[in-house]
Amino acid sequence: MAKRKKKNIERAFAAPAEILEKSLNVAARGEKAVAHNKPIRRAGEYWSKLGPGLTTGASDDDPSGIITYSQAGAQYGFQLIWLSLFTFPFMAVVQEMCARIGIVSGRGLAANIRSHYSSKALYIVTLLLFVANVLNIAADLGAMAAAMKLLTPLANIEMLVVVFALVSLILQIFTSYAHYAKYLKYLTIALFAYVFTAFAVHLDWAQVLQHTVIPSFSFTKGQFFLLAAILGTTISPYLFFWQTSQEVEERIQHGETTVRLRQRNVTNDEVSNMRVDVWSGMFFSNLIAFFIFAAFAGTLYVNGGTIITNAADAAAALRPFAGSLAYFLFAAGIIGTGLLAIPVIAGSTAYAIAESFGWHSGLYRKLKQAYAFYGVIIVSMAIGVAANFMHLDPIKGLIYAAVANGIIAPVILFFVIRISGNKKIMGKHTNGRTLALIGWATVGIMAVSGMAAILSMTL
Repeated sequence: MAKRKKKNIERAFAAPAEILEKSLNVAARGEKAVAHNKPIRRAGEYWSKLGPGLTTGASDDDPSGIITYSQAGAQYGFQLIWLSLFTFPFMAVVQEMCARIGIVSGRGLAANIRSHYSSKALYIVTLLLFVANVLNIAADLGAMAAAMKLLTPLANIEMLVVVFALVSLILQIFTSYAHYAKYLKYLTIALFAYVFTAFAVHLDWAQVLQHTVIPSFSFTKGQFFLLAAILGTTISPYLFFWQTSQEVEERIQHGETTVRLRQRNVTNDEVSNMRVDVWSGMFFSNLIAFFIFAAFAGTLYVNGGTIITNAADAAAALRPFAGSLAYFLFAAGIIGTGLLAIPVIAGSTAYAIAESFGWHSGLYRKLKQAYAFYGVIIVSMAIGVAANFMHLDPIKGLIYAAVANGIIAPVILFFVIRISGNKKIMGKHTNGRTLALIGWATVGIMAVSGMAAILSMTL
């Protein structure tokens, strides 16, 4: 009996110790699991911060950009690849200014120009944007159709143009903004096709990096023209309007449905998160440009050079040096980036025109709530489709669209810098001296390159 009591007492004291030990083991396993999941959680938090900045940056690598970078690499090798690094701070600063205008003012870029400058200035800017964007849409649709024909040789190219235009229109008009924004965000993954392509062609990376950090330029007509095209396709006017209006739409999705609410609720954290989004998006955009440059310089130029005349030529030219996988990836990448970029280009035109005339605007609205806004998108797409039925050269169209962007960008950038530096509009969130200096330097660089491109075409 005494022994049984003793055992019971020992068990009574041992039980809490066992429970405590088990609890500590569970806690330890939990801490390990948390530590193991930290990188995943941080990656998830980072991804959640990405939105308008990422999709804006990714849409910059549209078929126009892809062919422009391909042409530069094929004709001049690694000589101009330094531009993918050089343009990054200028592009990021400009887009941050646009995003800040949207967040702080609670209105799009055209609406701000309309409120603080003359109507004539706004109409000129809007007209220039419409012309450049329609040209860009036409060329992008043609390039997408040519790329799809590579994968499906029996398809009719005009029919493919119509199908791509209709798919884009349906997504913009009949999809809710929340789903549409998510679709654009995930479509950015298509750009990794060009990273894989660059690694598939076995480049001399030491030479690539050397030319990236050490600029070189030949001062020829061809290089001046391509310089304007590269700057125009990288720092594109449609991005300014899209970025600003998308920041506004994001606020509206969070319940800030009036301008006063959006202006009153701006926090430092919101501006900080915007910077992460914008700079990440612009870095991603320029990184993809770098890999496109590298892939074509390391294959086509090294093996004698070639002039790319269409999307089919661009993909087919890679095949002998990089194999069928690179050929397939390049063609698929043009289609994916076109599906991402065309809605952005058409949407930016609609934002600009609707805000210029005070019409209801926004992708969050249904068709019956914003007929004029969606009407601009439909007209832009219709003209783009019609231009392809005239059998315009898609690659020339893409290059000229990039040059057109380079010519009109300084005009629009003037308003971006003035508005984002205006304390009456921006309050404490105005440009600092460094940002303002980089902004005005961008205006100067774009203006000089635009004039040089015009001279190269006329002389």
